[in-house]
Amino acid sequence: MTTSIYDFKATSQDGTEVSLGDYRGKVVLIVNTASRCGFTPQYEGLESLYRRYRDRGLVVLGFPCNQFGAQEPGSAEEIKAFCTLNYQVSFPLFAKIEVNGEQASPLFKYLKAQAKGILGSTAIKWNFTKFLIDRQGHVVARYGSVSKPEELTRAIEDLLRADQ
Repeated sequence: MTTSIYDFKATSQDGTEVSLGDYRGKVVLIVNTASRCGFTPQYEGLESLYRRYRDRGLVVLGFPCNQFGAQEPGSAEEIKAFCTLNYQVSFPLFAKIEVNGEQASPLFKYLKAQAKGILGSTAIKWNFTKFLIDRQGHVVARYGSVSKPEELTRAIEDLLRADQ
């Protein structure tokens, strides 16, 4: 039985398998991302949150996804180059995944079951859906694409304080 995000593994952009247990004890923000989306500038806000709070225990994990309007068509190398050049992204980015449907990542199936969307929907509606995870690996909130990263500041600060 899955009890937290620590029960999952993900593939990094360089192809190595990463246990999410490596982030045990951190507040985690998991985001499905895309490089050619109207919400792509949120990379800047995500990076800002990461730089501001990483020393206090926050990690942002980006999961590129091409399921919404084919807005993430590039290879892992192209995605990394785009994010680094345009947004100076230094938080971990993973291999491209699917977040909906039969081929959805097991991690995202779990996240969606733990924090449903509008009207109880489990489907992710678009790029830059965000899941906030406490230091015990439990999903505490889900934010849609229109929620800007800076709007999560209070919730992140609360988790960083509460879980120390």
